[in-house]
Amino acid sequence: MKRTSVAVAAGAASGATAAIVGASYVSLPSVAIVTGLLCIVAAIGWPAILRVPARKSQAAAIGSSALLAVVLTSVNPGPSFLTWFPASVALGVGAVFMIQLIRGTGQSYRLESTLGASSGVIAVAMGSGWVAADRLGVNAADSGVLLVTGVSVVIAIAVCLLPLPDRLVAPAAVVLAGLAGPLGALLFTDVPALPAAVVGVACGAVLAGTRRLLVARESPLDTTAAIAAGVAPVLALGAVVYFLEKLLLA
Repeated sequence: MKRTSVAVAAGAASGATAAIVGASYVSLPSVAIVTGLLCIVAAIGWPAILRVPARKSQAAAIGSSALLAVVLTSVNPGPSFLTWFPASVALGVGAVFMIQLIRGTGQSYRLESTLGASSGVIAVAMGSGWVAADRLGVNAADSGVLLVTGVSVVIAIAVCLLPLPDRLVAPAAVVLAGLAGPLGALLFTDVPALPAAVVGVACGAVLAGTRRLLVARESPLDTTAAIAAGVAPVLALGAVVYFLEKLLLA
């Protein structure tokens, strides 16, 4: 059953990556729309991953803050496209705290709900980084860096599906994703090898860590939670990719 959860999460992660990269070749609004939809999917499933009370209200707080971050990132004139990201996260975390207060006193799992939902606010809102990355000059012409990132993510996902111990899968995912970046850059784009490798290593590390969390769970996830578990790390990579691209290429 745990393998089923990992497989569903991997499929969701692959689909999310393909949707974002594909949208980047269409237009900026397309990236914003796709990212917003993925934020909603991840927000709905995040409380299910945690198995905490008040799931609907917490999902609404997570999704609303993420959508706000996506919208503000898409319209912010720049050059720092994620200027409003901290404010969006702060509003989401504030909403989470308010939900816990409204629930009254003496409720169980209050601390777990607060910390878990707050982490969800941050992770899902980081998806706005994909919109910011698409607005960088290095992606203005052909979205080459996003394509290379997508290749690294897919390779890391494939490695994470191997039925092997984490001590073997984790380093393999990081190394192979790091190698896939420069190879994809060489074959499909003119992106420099070093930035492509750094982005690939970051993608591999995030996805390997996610696999570890899924496998370490005592019980499998339901479908909604498994889908969110696959989409959420892809969204979280958005801000990571944006800052790495801005640091190494912009």
